[in-house]
Amino acid sequence: MGRSFRGEFHQKVDTKGRVSIPSRYRRIIEAGDPDCTDGKRPSFVIVYGDHLEKHVECYTMDAAVAIEEDIRDMPPGEDRSMFEDFVLNMSIITEIDDDGRIVLPQKQRQKIGLGDEAYFVSRGECFQIWDRATYDAEMAPRKQAWLAQKRAERGPNFDIKSLLPRRQRRPE
Repeated sequence: MGRSFRGEFHQKVDTKGRVSIPSRYRRIIEAGDPDCTDGKRPSFVIVYGDHLEKHVECYTMDAAVAIEEDIRDMPPGEDRSMFEDFVLNMSIITEIDDDGRIVLPQKQRQKIGLGDEAYFVSRGECFQIWDRATYDAEMAPRKQAWLAQKRAERGPNFDIKSLLPRRQRRPE
């Protein structure tokens, strides 16, 4: 994977649903859009899928194509059909304007309960857009419960990095 989305950002949403994409994210989106050449505006995919999710996920064009290929490699059946519905059918391609903004459609704003501020959360290969209050209400208790469970299992000095798989490092 190329460069990853990192960090969290708060961005204002205007009455027309326009929101600025954080500049760090824009560079990754541009790099992940093979059609973003000769002055063309960069595009990316917003997946709004599952109605129970209280956020949308955003992927570069390259990452979206990789997911589509993974879905295509699934055997025919209900799982594949559901992935097609939740990921391919319930997504939109959007373009970043010259001012670094997108228009987040009303349907997606309503789905996530977005008011006048968007909270951008990095997830490495993608980023999510949340309403900040919803994120805090949903994720803070989950994070606390997860950490408490890990500390109970592994001791009070639990280091989150200990869960990472060990990779073979290249010699210097």
